[in-house]
Amino acid sequence: MAKQKRDYALAGTTPTAPIPAPPLRYLPQDPKRYNPPIALIACGGITEYHLRAYQSAGYNVVALCDRDAEKAKLRQKQFYPDAEVYTDYRDVINRDDIEVLDVATHPAARVDILKEAIAARKHILSQKPFVTDLDVGQRLVELADSHGVRLAVNQNGRWAPHFAWMRAAIAKNLIGQPIAAHLGVHWDHNWVKGTPFETVRHIVLYDFAIHWFDIVTSFMGDRAPKRVFASNAVSPTQTITPPMLGQALIEYDDAQATLVFDADVRHGAEDRSYVAGTKGTLISEGPGLTKQSLRLITSRGVATPDLTGDWFTHGFHGTMAELLLSIEQKRQPSNNARDNLRSLALCFAACASADAGKPMTPGKVRKLPK
Repeated sequence: MAKQKRDYALAGTTPTAPIPAPPLRYLPQDPKRYNPPIALIACGGITEYHLRAYQSAGYNVVALCDRDAEKAKLRQKQFYPDAEVYTDYRDVINRDDIEVLDVATHPAARVDILKEAIAARKHILSQKPFVTDLDVGQRLVELADSHGVRLAVNQNGRWAPHFAWMRAAIAKNLIGQPIAAHLGVHWDHNWVKGTPFETVRHIVLYDFAIHWFDIVTSFMGDRAPKRVFASNAVSPTQTITPPMLGQALIEYDDAQATLVFDADVRHGAEDRSYVAGTKGTLISEGPGLTKQSLRLITSRGVATPDLTGDWFTHGFHGTMAELLLSIEQKRQPSNNARDNLRSLALCFAACASADAGKPMTPGKVRKLPK
């Protein structure tokens, strides 16, 4: 009898019957009337997805800028044939008609561009990671506030359909207060071999994982992490120099989170997200970032929403849509730079922890470890 009770307790009492998925607004929301002239500064590889999303949304991109004119001309031919091409970002900033900038350069080249763009009172979507120095980021946020400028960060993972639905479910209190978030990504990241990304020492815990540090931060709301303990290692079969294995344990007063990244997985790739709350649980899983199945489990049963879209389509649409909508509604965007500094503080502390082999307090590590 005792064994039966123990087994019953371990199995849980949650009904497993399917129930209808609640209707949630998780897809990008476009402004009703505001469709300003937009300029893209830097036309590297990832901007193909920026422009594809903007073209699909009907956004008004009027200028494309890159130091390499051929890169800008390629994007012009692909997406916006009527856009003007520039090689000097200052010529773009000086155009009075342009109201919004998508600044997609690498962090080192971005700070001066952001300063000049803010001074010219342009609203900005900054590529992620936003900055490599929290104090520099804080000054940029304050400068934007003083000029009445909206400064958002392209944390496009927030609008990946599965993450967007999970965020909406948490915001609607469908699982109560989150107490645990455990996210793992297992894939092959050796594609960066021979690219500038290969020189980024914390390519996994920083450049890639900033999406997941940001997602965990958004899941946990206003709660501040107390400590993070992280580590990384070199896989025996990886083909690039930076460590391809990384993990982080994040402590809160009343919750915990873990992130696991195995970036040298050649077979059986998997991406899984588990968020448990005081009233229910969210589980999303799939073979990769763009194909996920999602379940909401509560005392009522199991809901399986039929998700629409994919990360690269709706992620890049969502970041710009939220910026434009915030301008129209005269409010801060949810992906504002001030809030993003919290995600960066967690990320920087994790990188420093991996280097030092001991826990770190987010916010005390002010710069990305070099």
